[in-house]
Amino acid sequence: MATEYDLVILGGGTGGYVAAIRASQLGLKVAVVEKGKLGGTCLHNGCIPSKALLRSAEVYAQTKRSEEFGVITANVELNFTKVQERKQGIVNQLYKGVQHLMKQGKIDVFEGTGRILGPSIFSPMPGTISVEMNNGDENEMLIPKNVIVATGSRPKSLPGLAIDGKYVLSSNDALKLEKLPESMIIVGGGVIGVEWASMLSDFGVSVTILEYSNVVLPTEDEEISKEMQRLLKKKGVNVVTGAKVLPETLQTGDGVEISAELSGSSESFSAEKLLISVGRQANVEGIGIENTDMVIQKGFVEVNEYYQTKESHIYAIGDVIGGLQLAHVASHEGIVAVEHIAGENPLPIDYSMVSKCVYSTPEVASVGYTEKEAKEKGYSVKTGKFSFKAVGKALVFGESEGFVKLVVNEENEDLLGVHMIGPHVTDMISEAGLARVLDASPWEIAHTIHPHPTLSEAIGEAALAVDGKAIHS
Repeated sequence: MATEYDLVILGGGTGGYVAAIRASQLGLKVAVVEKGKLGGTCLHNGCIPSKALLRSAEVYAQTKRSEEFGVITANVELNFTKVQERKQGIVNQLYKGVQHLMKQGKIDVFEGTGRILGPSIFSPMPGTISVEMNNGDENEMLIPKNVIVATGSRPKSLPGLAIDGKYVLSSNDALKLEKLPESMIIVGGGVIGVEWASMLSDFGVSVTILEYSNVVLPTEDEEISKEMQRLLKKKGVNVVTGAKVLPETLQTGDGVEISAELSGSSESFSAEKLLISVGRQANVEGIGIENTDMVIQKGFVEVNEYYQTKESHIYAIGDVIGGLQLAHVASHEGIVAVEHIAGENPLPIDYSMVSKCVYSTPEVASVGYTEKEAKEKGYSVKTGKFSFKAVGKALVFGESEGFVKLVVNEENEDLLGVHMIGPHVTDMISEAGLARVLDASPWEIAHTIHPHPTLSEAIGEAALAVDGKAIHS
């Protein structure tokens, strides 16, 4: 049976289902093909479950130091089974919500594996979608005017270092742990590695990070990276930078053992489990790209600013195109692609305006250029920095480590970047994001009256600090 659609979306993750909803709002007849569950990696194996675990770890660690707040507790215990049950309950609730949104938008959902066909009896152009149904029914044929590829990504490993799910884990495997290990080696000190290190450390697991770069979070502002490294070590995490892991030295059995090259010499590390956290690779295999003129560059689908591939009626968004592999980015890319299909003339995304977050303890959030990036782009910069130690609300929370930093163009006062590390900064970064979008100057930020006592006062004070006028420092 063949059914015609205005748009068929391969992949029902955050990018895919948001694109489907926007297309429905614009009056398009839409179908989504998803081989797993609607919500994709973010809902089931990424953003949501990991943040649920991070929250439990935060509560556990905070409860153990409750006497600082005058609250006396005895025999604080962790029930990891209940932690996992809570996590799954949140995922299930949100999953039902996404299913409801599909029904509300009258969006057809096909549970199966979609494959793009070349020119055929159904269409003279590539793009017909053959769906191999999960339930074993006969393949469905979907004939769309347009296609969006939103197949996402999966954890990648290092060459020669196979993930077995028992001793050597991906982040997907780690989310399914039935019990916490006593110790864990994390290969990779990027966003995912730091989040897991923070979480496991707060749960009481002995953690070692092996990071190839000279600092953890190497894509963040240098001062933020150094502060995170210091605070991880303060939590008891063994942070080893400049470490080139040697996969051929891996031994498993009674736990894991692996060596890393450090300044020309080799050092061995052992733990109960090893977590590979070295990025993600696009899901481009098995979806029929070879039946089209679409181009794959460095493992990712090549697109233009409106997410069109070399086949102008086939678009691609999200992790499958590389760039900032973030759920909120995929969603907005999906909206731009759909609006372009519908002739709405959307504005292309300026990726320097995208806020990025790390949900560790402490949290990290940023938008725009780092100080180093700004200088490399030729800007003459000045900075303003303000510590949470001088913010009353941070002291009330008992979380006063970290700071807010502004990077400003010295010539015209343009805000080039904002970088934060500290309590709840992932909830504060949107003010900085809006300031970037509206081209606000530090003066305008400083003269926005921030209520007292709040954590956001640090933003106003950092803006004043750009010109040496901070009040509380």
